[in-house]
Amino acid sequence: MYIAIAGNIGAGKTTLTKMLARYYGWEPRFESVGFNPYLKDYYDDIARWSFCLETYFLKERFKDMLAVMQADHTIVQDRSIYEGVHVFVTNNYLRGDLSDRDYETYMELFHNMERMLRYPDLMIYLRKSVPSLIAQIQKRGREYEQSMQLDYLRDLNERYEEFIFKNYPGRVLVVESDELDFENRPEDFRSIVNRIDAELFGLFSAEMWKEEKDKL
Repeated sequence: MYIAIAGNIGAGKTTLTKMLARYYGWEPRFESVGFNPYLKDYYDDIARWSFCLETYFLKERFKDMLAVMQADHTIVQDRSIYEGVHVFVTNNYLRGDLSDRDYETYMELFHNMERMLRYPDLMIYLRKSVPSLIAQIQKRGREYEQSMQLDYLRDLNERYEEFIFKNYPGRVLVVESDELDFENRPEDFRSIVNRIDAELFGLFSAEMWKEEKDKL
């Protein structure tokens, strides 16, 4: 199987990817944030570096997808290639930070790649409000993220809503995560795992079944 974790910057994707990989024994794959040579330049001048940054991400995510297609075990991925295209690239284009020429070139490249891809068996969308995203971004303290504009995050959230609820044809599990602390509260992580079990296996997990019986 192929599981993707979706969500805005600061939504908790990397943390949840690690925790699910450890819990289920899945192979984790992470976004190439720390190794992206364009990332700091991008946040300093988005319009100048957006095409370079997104093309680098596309190249890396396509390599990950080829590995997913060849794997004989379950992979859980921190952000899919589809988000990169339909959320981040679309957002830069709509904000005027990506020219028509660059956008058309990028999309033609993606559509050529797309013929070889498949949608995740399940996409888990960590839905988080802008104030919660800001709090998490400030907490983790990545220097290049601290100058991020509020309207940029707000626009990304809007693109996520359009992508998940209007344009994405695959299977999605939406997790309202503003009030969750799945890293530090076991009951919050357990609630996510129970929903994943139900989605993937079409059955109540043992714990969900016990909870249902206790309600009777």
